[in-house]
Amino acid sequence: MASGPSRTVPCSVLPLLLLLAGVARAAGNFYQDVDITWGDGRGKILGGGDLLTLSLDRASGSGFQSKNQYLYGRFDMQIKLVPGDSAGTVATFYLSSQGSAHDEIDFEFLGNASGQPYTVHTNVYSQGKGGREQQFRMWFDPTADFHTYSVLWNPTHILYVVCRRRRFYVDGTPIREHRNREAATGVPYLRSQAMRVYASVWDAEEWATQGGRVRTDWSRAPFVASYKGLAASGCASQDAAACANSNGAWMYQELDATALDRLQWVQKNYMIYNYCTDTWRFKDGAPPECASK
Repeated sequence: MASGPSRTVPCSVLPLLLLLAGVARAAGNFYQDVDITWGDGRGKILGGGDLLTLSLDRASGSGFQSKNQYLYGRFDMQIKLVPGDSAGTVATFYLSSQGSAHDEIDFEFLGNASGQPYTVHTNVYSQGKGGREQQFRMWFDPTADFHTYSVLWNPTHILYVVCRRRRFYVDGTPIREHRNREAATGVPYLRSQAMRVYASVWDAEEWATQGGRVRTDWSRAPFVASYKGLAASGCASQDAAACANSNGAWMYQELDATALDRLQWVQKNYMIYNYCTDTWRFKDGAPPECASK
């Protein structure tokens, strides 16, 4: 694999209308912004509301959700993933609406045995239909420090962005773009259902690590992921038409040439699964949106 992109550009100055400037945005307070919704005390808000930890043991995982719902926006979370042997665990950061026809934008971090890289699992659901997975190996240690993971969602596209914290700066790398191809393909885009921000840590040893071949070592429990710096900027109205006409900066953000180069670098060197190229799964041809990518 390549050791890094040909240009290293600090996250805070990429010309994406501050899309990748995860460290430059004001974060909220977990006491004010989220509810811990499950885990029976395994989710804890610390540091006056600046830090939230989620833990997993054999009995249960834990999770939280935002108090507000959004229809389009930009959502940043700083996460330090479960360190050491995290096989079988999944830590998440995602947006979702409710119901069987829900929309969803997923960041899932699949744990691994000590010394092996994490896998970033992404998926997009529209009107209850998912199956649009792309997976990537992490090219740095996501357990040694907090790194920012961002979702940009507007009427044009959905972007997944990783901002890796280094000693003196943060470098921003888009890893996936899901564009609105509804007019060309008939595949519904995420444009009518408001979504909350969610995070969780849970047990997925049946499939998460090497397809379930490596199981969770429960003697290492509890497994703890740490979250801070939740920054959500979006349209909080339940009126889809009003949100479609929002004037928030996130409504117009696009990838520039440098960011496109970084996207292509990650997908060339670190993508390990793309549903669009899975001919075993889609024997009759790739899903219609893949032809337009």
